[in-house]
Amino acid sequence: MAWLSTPAHDRWLEAETDRLWRFGHASRRAGGGFTRLDDAGRPLPGFLELWITCRMTHVYALAHLAGRPGAAAVVDHGLASLTGLFHDDEHGGWFAQVGADGTPHDATKAAYPHAFVVLAAASATAARRPGARDVLDEALAAQERWFWDESAGMVVEEWDRGFTHLDPYRGVNANMHTVEAYLAAADVTGHRIWLDRALRVVERVVHGFACGNRWRIPEHFDATWTPDLEYNADTPAHPFRPYGATVGHWLEWARLTLHARAALTARGDVAPAWMLDDAVALFDAAVREGWDVDGAPGFVYTVDWEGRPVVRERMHWVVAEAVAAAAALHAATGEARYDDLYTQWWDYIGEHVLDADGGSWWHELGTDNRVSRTVWLGKADLYHAVQATLIPRLPLTPALAPALAAGLLD
Repeated sequence: MAWLSTPAHDRWLEAETDRLWRFGHASRRAGGGFTRLDDAGRPLPGFLELWITCRMTHVYALAHLAGRPGAAAVVDHGLASLTGLFHDDEHGGWFAQVGADGTPHDATKAAYPHAFVVLAAASATAARRPGARDVLDEALAAQERWFWDESAGMVVEEWDRGFTHLDPYRGVNANMHTVEAYLAAADVTGHRIWLDRALRVVERVVHGFACGNRWRIPEHFDATWTPDLEYNADTPAHPFRPYGATVGHWLEWARLTLHARAALTARGDVAPAWMLDDAVALFDAAVREGWDVDGAPGFVYTVDWEGRPVVRERMHWVVAEAVAAAAALHAATGEARYDDLYTQWWDYIGEHVLDADGGSWWHELGTDNRVSRTVWLGKADLYHAVQATLIPRLPLTPALAPALAAGLLD
């Protein structure tokens, strides 16, 4: 059985995408921004987070491009939040967190959420929403001025509000999402520089850090890009900077390497052989050390530097990235084993991760595959789940929004 070439499976994916999009509408807050949702899809109180607002703007730009009525207003709401609620009119850039009245709660300017500003604006630009290109141009200017480090071929991590003090921490997670954002920006703007920068990051992280560390990607570095392998050893389940190696990121980097490879070849260049070889190696390492390794199905969250599980909770985003990476490798190689794993993991999602009653996906499961909340509260956003339902139905390049705009959805 080959699910990746089955029209009936494509129809199921489309129905699941629509179910997710319906669930997420409740996160739009009347005063601007998007909130986290509880298990039943009700808004949770608390500060508004830039990365969630950007992800939801991106997701509904995809919905609008897929012809879903009502999605355009959600995209426009997100864009208004980026030009108003989260925008720092005094110093530039965007606040990481704000209160309901727009008062900054976390005024740092971090690479992780700023990458999602680029992605949201690029997707909204592909969807031809008013004002989106202005936001994209400003977001790319911020990348150029404050985040891109030409000498390192990577982005730096975090500034203070006034962009006067740069934190010495460097992180691979922010760089990973910057790759995704730069690939989308290259497609939307037509400017090759963003593809070239994405390729530099991919080469350093995948062909350098990962390849040189038995595919267990170091996540945390100092200002000289020296890895700190014991970072957060006392808080191993940190949601953004956990100790050890994060299995889901190996899958995500494998997929992004294939997207970058496809973008390169689409422009008439010859992609180096290591891009496919390393994507396969990263994927295989994630399966070997992350999947079904402790007596129950599911991917563990993190492993130590010998590949032993550290945080065993199953995060929804990891298995979402697993099916997306399997689909990407199947598209790149045609090998049946990727379709087999893809099918196995969707079966797992269907049995354990989908919340048929409350909607969306459970964001965290314990080692018994029952709902757990040690890391995540509620259902933060739709980004990983929606992309898992779309990537199998789209080519490896261009990025998701430009591909939908070009009518490439199966």
